[in-house]
Amino acid sequence: MRHGKKHNHLGRTTSHRKAMLANMASSLITHKRITTTLAKAKALRVYVEPIITKSKNDTTHSRRTVFAYLQNKEVVTELFRDVAAKVANRPGGYTRIIKLNNRLGDNAEMALIELVDYNEVYGKDAAAAEKKTTRRGRSKAKKADAPAAEVKEEAAPVAEAKEEVEAAPAAEETAPEAPAADDAEEQKA
Repeated sequence: MRHGKKHNHLGRTTSHRKAMLANMASSLITHKRITTTLAKAKALRVYVEPIITKSKNDTTHSRRTVFAYLQNKEVVTELFRDVAAKVANRPGGYTRIIKLNNRLGDNAEMALIELVDYNEVYGKDAAAAEKKTTRRGRSKAKKADAPAAEVKEEAAPVAEAKEEVEAAPAAEETAPEAPAADDAEEQKA
């Protein structure tokens, strides 16, 4: 009986399932995206996300723990060196599953699973947007208008300051500088 066993067995024995998920996780880390069936992609997401979270802490213990799952030195090295640096600020959700057309041979639901931070199409929008300080917020329109108004207000004082700087050298040329500096030093002494 399967009491309390919530994961998808994928029609395989436990050893076969673990070996398959380890190989798929290694391929995902190496190639940054793979195409597989939807059920396998969902099972892989549950398998690989804790491994990526573990890679954020680069210690000998976490490397050995991850190696116990993946059984591939090169993949573990790439995970801790490249992938962990990219996902350092992300609090989870390292993978994305995109559904594709059904497979022609057996009409199986297909999906593309990829590492979120390595997607060039969606990554441009994320790089342009600044990190929010809080997740709560009522009105996005008010926040969007406020920075634009501040930029306009800051532009005017900058223009005035430039005019003052240009006028200041002309005023300094007419006034003698050396006697004023000597008088100030004599008064302090």
